Amino acid sequence: MNFGIVAFPSKPVQDFANSLRKRYDPHYSSIQPHMTIREGELWDETQLEHAIQHMEEITKRWAPFHVRYNRVSTFYPVNHVIYMALEDPLPMIRFQEAINSGPLSYNRTNYVYVPHLTLGQQLSADELHDVYASLRHKALDFTNIVDRIHLLYQTENMAWTAYQSFLLRG
Repeated sequence: MNFGIVAFPSKPVQDFANSLRKRYDPHYSSIQPHMTIREGELWDETQLEHAIQHMEEITKRWAPFHVRYNRVSTFYPVNHVIYMALEDPLPMIRFQEAINSGPLSYNRTNYVYVPHLTLGQQLSADELHDVYASLRHKALDFTNIVDRIHLLYQTENMAWTAYQSFLLRG
């Protein structure tokens, strides 16, 4: 079964993101707005057990922390993705590194982790430029507390749903 790890933002952030995602993100109906901590991948029962134990250990040592979305950005020309960017991504990067350690460590060198919340993806170059031009000067000021993460699994209809949630208790 495919599993992934995410942090869901607050309702105001989700509402803003969904106002754009429903038009520009083909995955809108498959998953709520989120920040990916670990991309979906196939795990067997043993991997799942080790992952859950590891996430319990990490989340009991980490205290909740604040993130602030302050702008819209894009991964163009590497990917045709528009996203909400963090003012200071370092706390999320460090947390992602902690989660992706031990039994969840892996060497992914095809990209650098950039914590973000996707607003649109798989856009044509023209559409990406049009949407980005209309959003890049828009002032964003959404503060969110990351106080839990969610282990998701992918259902048969390709939607993602929560398998287990982990509170940050440090």
